[in-house]
Amino acid sequence: MTSLRLFFILLIPLFCSAKSTVTYYKCVTDKSTVFSQHPCSNSAQQLTLTHSDPQAKVPSEQHYKTLNALEKRQIIRNLKNALRAKKQHAAILGRKRDEAAREQQRRVTRLMDDEKRKATVKDVKQQLKSINKDYLKQVKVLNKEIAQIEKKIKRME
Repeated sequence: MTSLRLFFILLIPLFCSAKSTVTYYKCVTDKSTVFSQHPCSNSAQQLTLTHSDPQAKVPSEQHYKTLNALEKRQIIRNLKNALRAKKQHAAILGRKRDEAAREQQRRVTRLMDDEKRKATVKDVKQQLKSINKDYLKQVKVLNKEIAQIEKKIKRME
């Protein structure tokens, strides 16, 4: 009976020590994300790393740098995707403007009498002016957004 107890007492720690756990904090700010051993703000999120290798040692402080580098690469990738999407949106706006301008030009080339042609030309000029004004306003906003994203990418790299 005592040998059976001794056997279980020696066997239980083997099952319990199979995992090693490290706790760290993730703090997200406007400029970056930081991983730390200690909470860096009230909004710090506590995270836990668990490793199941029984011979694993507690990782050195370098794993925080690795996590920061991974997070940074992910942010840069997301910013580059957003930049590509904005540039694509600008190209689509240009195509839509060109199509609207061609449609207005088609109105002028139709057969009609002189009075109607003068009125149509005047209307087409107004429409083209409006189309270009809207296009320039939208492109200006997009260019600002693109510049901000490019600035963030440069700051992150």
